[in-house]
Amino acid sequence: MAASRRPTLADVAREVGVSAKTVSRVLNGDGPVSARTREQVLAAVAELGFQPNLMARNIRVGGPDTTIGLVVPDLANPFFGAVARGIEETVRDRGLTLLMGSSADDPERERALTAQFLARRVSILIVVPSVGADHCDLKSHRTAGLPIVFLDRPGVGLSTDSIVSSNRAGAQGGVAHLIAHGHRRIGFVGDLPTKLYTRRERLAGYRSALQEADVPYDRSLVANAHDQSGAEAATSQLLALADPPTALFAGNNIMALGIVAELARSKRKDVALVAFDDVALAEALEPALTVVAQDPEGIGRTAAATALARLDGDRSRARTITVPTQLIVRGSGEQPAPHPNSR
Repeated sequence: MAASRRPTLADVAREVGVSAKTVSRVLNGDGPVSARTREQVLAAVAELGFQPNLMARNIRVGGPDTTIGLVVPDLANPFFGAVARGIEETVRDRGLTLLMGSSADDPERERALTAQFLARRVSILIVVPSVGADHCDLKSHRTAGLPIVFLDRPGVGLSTDSIVSSNRAGAQGGVAHLIAHGHRRIGFVGDLPTKLYTRRERLAGYRSALQEADVPYDRSLVANAHDQSGAEAATSQLLALADPPTALFAGNNIMALGIVAELARSKRKDVALVAFDDVALAEALEPALTVVAQDPEGIGRTAAATALARLDGDRSRARTITVPTQLIVRGSGEQPAPHPNSR
């Protein structure tokens, strides 16, 4: 057998001196084989390094694959890496393997990726829905018993389980924290697109906190960005206003990094900051970053546990599960508002 070629079922059969069908029976456990032959086949499999093609077998017999398909918007975002870790921790003991793909928040790419996962008959499908995506095409798979879970954002056109953070309540608490330290001019830097579920919910929380404190909502204090450099530019524009904010609320971890970079560049340590979602090395910043921390691993574990329950026969109504956030006070959000006469 050539060293550059992967060993096949036929190679194992030839090594043992039995038929390929006999090797298949041993590997699949679906037919009578003597104990001696079974031992010889398994020894040859180990010696040759043969790996069964599970996908081909499952398609052939009509069974599900031993994989979970996870569709996320951005593989580089640490949040989704932590979500994936939570899923893996939960499904590992069930012999399931996690496969990930990025939709880049594009509905067409999301549809193509889910189609690929469905073609290989994944046991579970978990999707972070893209803005503008319609999930009606997944109804037949859901009806057929495939566990489908929406994560971080609810989907459209399909009634199925959704796992989300307490976006509105978390943002409201973070902004209320700034108000409690005397701030009334509070800027909001949110991500794009503006129709994004998490962005809308966090902005709603921001507005609720202002309303409860009788602080007028000022549209000029709301800025949008798509990435870190955009958040830097948005921060610069907010600080250049005739009546600039004394505090900022970052809509997510990427926005927070942009705000921190711009505040450092402009040497503005007098501006308070609370970020929705934690960031790496938040405690090493000066001042350390106060955050409304999500629990991405907890979100992943909850999504996986919910899907496994469906896989095990749970046929109850679809539900939305909200995972709580936590305000972590570190210093940046406790910078007091300047005295009106000092501005």
